[in-house]
Amino acid sequence: MKDERISKDFYYLNIAKDVSARATCLRRRFGAVIVNNDSIVSTGYNGAPRGCMDSITAGWCFREEKQIPPGERYEMCRSVHAEQNAIIHAGRERTLGATLYLSCIDVKTGNLSGAEPCLLCTKMIINAGIKRVVVRKSEESFIELSLDDMIKRFEDTFRK
Repeated sequence: MKDERISKDFYYLNIAKDVSARATCLRRRFGAVIVNNDSIVSTGYNGAPRGCMDSITAGWCFREEKQIPPGERYEMCRSVHAEQNAIIHAGRERTLGATLYLSCIDVKTGNLSGAEPCLLCTKMIINAGIKRVVVRKSEESFIELSLDDMIKRFEDTFRK
């Protein structure tokens, strides 16, 4: 039997999954990897800003305490999102034309959640010039979002 290599997409998604192990969120652990010209330029995970207490250390989640539903009021979260951290660490000159790989683990179940970038992260991805986002849906599958997909999603949100 011939050994088969995994695809580059799964290779980078596996790295994003490993990066998520550093996350400090009590709900979901995200890992992001930005790749340009087949080189990793940056990684990021969701966690509190530098020098600030994270949710794990605090032992509670503000959003859960206030019963804020998922997908709403992100400004009320201690964490900077994984995509945001990866973009901040890379700088725009290194993200132009890049691919962002995203993996998310649900803390309660330990399973991949398949969560896609929120609206705030979508805006940052667009402005960073990232051309493609690959989101892990399961161990065996992922979806791809092009820059056009992200722009359409953004525009649809604000359409009358």
